Amino acid sequence: MNVYDSDRMEDVLAPIGYAPTDEPNDADMVIINTCHIREKASEKLFSELGRLRIMKEKRLIDGKSTVIAVAGCVAQAEGAEIIKRAPYVDIVLGPQTYHRLPEMVARATRAEAIASSRSAPKSKPLQSQIVGQLKGRGILDIEFPDEPKFDHLPEVKAKGFSAFLSVQEGCDKFCTFCVVPYTRGAEFSRPLEDVLREAQKVASGGVKEITLLGQNVNAYHGEKVKGQDGSEIGLGYLIREMAKIEGLERIRYTTSHPIDMDDDLIAAHGEIDQLMPFLHLPVQSGSDRILSSMNRHHKIDDYRRVVDKLMTARADLKLSSDFIVGFPGESDEDFQATLDLAREFQFIQAYSFKYSPRPGTPGASLPVQIPEDVKSERLAALQELLGQNQTSFNQASLDKVMPVLFDRQGRNDGQLVGRSPFMQPVHVQAPKSLFGQIAEVKVTSVHANSLGGEIVSDMSAGSPDFNEERASA
Repeated sequence: MNVYDSDRMEDVLAPIGYAPTDEPNDADMVIINTCHIREKASEKLFSELGRLRIMKEKRLIDGKSTVIAVAGCVAQAEGAEIIKRAPYVDIVLGPQTYHRLPEMVARATRAEAIASSRSAPKSKPLQSQIVGQLKGRGILDIEFPDEPKFDHLPEVKAKGFSAFLSVQEGCDKFCTFCVVPYTRGAEFSRPLEDVLREAQKVASGGVKEITLLGQNVNAYHGEKVKGQDGSEIGLGYLIREMAKIEGLERIRYTTSHPIDMDDDLIAAHGEIDQLMPFLHLPVQSGSDRILSSMNRHHKIDDYRRVVDKLMTARADLKLSSDFIVGFPGESDEDFQATLDLAREFQFIQAYSFKYSPRPGTPGASLPVQIPEDVKSERLAALQELLGQNQTSFNQASLDKVMPVLFDRQGRNDGQLVGRSPFMQPVHVQAPKSLFGQIAEVKVTSVHANSLGGEIVSDMSAGSPDFNEERASA
């Protein structure tokens, strides 16, 4: 989501003359786009801001001004504190207000020009003058707007061969460990025609793969006809419409919630060829008691039934998941249940974390907080098991043929890197003409986090192993 948001901030700044630069020291403006999910996000932010302060001072000595902005969920949650602790920051904006960024930049640069005109000397300022001139503009915009930001964003541009497309934001679930409802707001879904227009635009620009984004993407309930009440459709319907877009060959979506996997969406996995056979479906814990404490709204048997339906719809479907270990009150038995679940479902990828209290969430005040050393020990045991699952799946890919979308240059000369249908990175020696194309690759080597392969000579033959596996399944 933050990659998508960062790209859209780039789009809104382009009309007022801003473009990306590879070197921060060359930047007239630096935006730090933040996420509040991970532990110590605020500390990392202020550490980075300290480095930017030094850069801003050096540029000021050279007569150059620098606008520093903080965006995203940390900005939403701690806006006033950021300006207090880092008064040299010019702009703080939340994830729902970046469409107003040009106006904020104009206010900041106007204030900078007025301040400069009042400080008489035209020569470079002395080092002793810098501290007094380094005060930021203190622009704070974290109010949730009455109208969605998407109604005010410029037309999207295709960048590369894979693209993210935000279709849903916010969350109404209120898991006790999560800050998203407080930083992203209530669930909101974009109208069908707006999503399709953006998808068609990037597909016409060469994008072959689109990942639909949302904090709870499968809770999508967009208007079928914009502005018409009572015309809502779900994610399954949206995916079916996207599959009709010319040139769009792959569709993915993330992140899902188990309770929002309805029958129509599940059926789409068996009916839509463009929908990739890889689904991220967070479970968080293998213990019903902990899931209840997390306010996850599902039990393990609910999760199991959803997975059974998915496998019935498409038997070659593979899963990834999220896990939190050391949630308040988690016993050895609860953690063992998580290990048992990881063995049962054989997730081919997974994100796993130690629980860290997020300020303002109910979980932070729960009794029986788990000691840090216990959380670390449990995380290591879980990650070892999850790593074994991933390694086993990658090893099973050896000698198979699968379609790979090549979307990056490799580190070595003549090397291209792409993704398999299951999101495995695949490295091959291949001509540049395959960049941005889907080609058939035979897997010849397996590495810790990627695969190596060679292009199948008969490109018209399809992916025999991949297609036969799906047909037999």
